[in-house]
Amino acid sequence: MRERFGKGLAGLLAAGLLLTGCAGAGGAMEAEESPAAQQSISQLSTPEPEKQEESGQQTAQDQGQEADSGPQQGEEKDEMPILKEKVGEALGCRVGTAITLGECRDQRLWEIITTHFNALTIGNELKPDAMFGYSNAKCPQTEEAELNGETILVPKLDYSRAEKILDKVLAFNQKHPDDPIMMRGHVLVWHSQTPEWFFHVDYDKDKDYVDKETMDKRLEWYIRTMLTHFTGEESKYKGMFYGWDVVNEAVSDSTGTYRTDSENPDEPLSQDTHGSNSSWWKVYQSNEYILNAFRYANKYAPAQLELYYNDYNECMEKKREGILELLSAVKALEGAPGEGTRIDGMGMQGHYGMDSPEWAAFASSVEQYAEVVGNVQITEFDLRASDGYDGSPEKKEEEYENQAKRYHLLYWTLKDKNKKEGIHITGITFWGTVDHYSWLQSRSNVGGGNTTGLPQCPLLFDERYQPKPAFYSFTED
Repeated sequence: MRERFGKGLAGLLAAGLLLTGCAGAGGAMEAEESPAAQQSISQLSTPEPEKQEESGQQTAQDQGQEADSGPQQGEEKDEMPILKEKVGEALGCRVGTAITLGECRDQRLWEIITTHFNALTIGNELKPDAMFGYSNAKCPQTEEAELNGETILVPKLDYSRAEKILDKVLAFNQKHPDDPIMMRGHVLVWHSQTPEWFFHVDYDKDKDYVDKETMDKRLEWYIRTMLTHFTGEESKYKGMFYGWDVVNEAVSDSTGTYRTDSENPDEPLSQDTHGSNSSWWKVYQSNEYILNAFRYANKYAPAQLELYYNDYNECMEKKREGILELLSAVKALEGAPGEGTRIDGMGMQGHYGMDSPEWAAFASSVEQYAEVVGNVQITEFDLRASDGYDGSPEKKEEEYENQAKRYHLLYWTLKDKNKKEGIHITGITFWGTVDHYSWLQSRSNVGGGNTTGLPQCPLLFDERYQPKPAFYSFTED
């Protein structure tokens, strides 16, 4: 392993293959600085790209590494394996990555994405707080909407951030109709990054919580509006989305049952948004909102749009049992659109460490989830660094090779399980592309996060936009 991956990395670094375009503005995208979002398991860290590039380049200089100078004599650009082709051959599924609006300005990043990935997840801009214009403290505006013959008052949605990313992808797809990038929607219902005012009378968090009947109307309106706008017959993005996370992280780490409104006693529900506590549970006091979310998604989603439940720490035995209970509850109510639920797969987020979860727990989790829902995806794949990793050249070489072995084992497991009857691995999505944009570069105490604040190298490409040994874990037999 050491020799094989080491030579592969050295060759690519020496050749400077893959990305030769200018950094900075790419296309007509304009970066937007979103307000400080909640630190969460499904959140990407999104500093302004050009500043991040400078930071990454300075790190390389500090470590005594020379910048790549382009292909050397005798090196051919087409010698580099293409990730989406290799994963497609091995698993028959899409391979994706996550991107945020700020990152869309980075042309070198965009070249990696369009070369190696055939699926994208929008990291933040389709989440409820973004759709409400990041107006977390106060409902920005309201308007009337018709729902099932009734006129209701709803918050006005802001599609602009998500559409800037989608328009860039759409333009690429129109130029490359035989090699399109498909989208994975993330996320419709989530306790985090949903403003607290959404659950209150008159959308005012200082007033009482609404009753379940009122919240059901808001839930159905929101799911209908999102799916119709982005996937409906009249949508300019019709056919671009292959799947959508309907509900995210609704199971508790501590209890292994449903996440409630009292997960963290030090987090008052009066806060604008929540990291642990669920106002969905506060209103419903049951899993009814989860069941209704999948029922409404089934009602308004195109038949070909895959619907997922998505969660982290999904290999922990206690939490896995809770997730299996949730999946079974949704599955038990499946029925025709407008009548029953629909769930097409389980999203295992895959925020793992170098030694956790244990291999047996990972393999068993894939099997058990597939037993209930059939399809399994890894949706937010990354690896936290080993304890004591400090980013030094000596540590980095060792970490890169150990990381490659870890990714190789997990990938081998997915390929092995995919051969078994009833188990279908339908996608792998990495939670970012280049290390310096990863959410793990910021300290976070949420599950799967960087609790040490030490440097991280969780992805397949380094801060110089070059493939790491881990890249070859997915492209070599």
